[in-house]
Amino acid sequence: MTAIEDDHVDVVGMWVTKDGHIRQELLPDGRYDKARGKRASAYTGRYMVAGSHLDYVDDPGFTATGDIRDGVLYHEHLVLYRESSPS
Repeated sequence: MTAIEDDHVDVVGMWVTKDGHIRQELLPDGRYDKARGKRASAYTGRYMVAGSHLDYVDDPGFTATGDIRDGVLYHEHLVLYRESSPS
């Protein structure tokens, strides 16, 4: 599977929890960078997209999954919303 499949939903960009504590940037090259609170790059790794489903593998090898439903990213126990670009 390539990082981004042809039938994927658009996932690239910054995703944040409602309280802003967790920020996950999904990069166009299939990498991600997740910050927790003041800890920048707390987790980094790669992700793969198939349809609206995401599979994550962090750099040490831990795996996780996520799904986008109605424009919301459900990543394991987290609920993340796409950050709007400033006007």
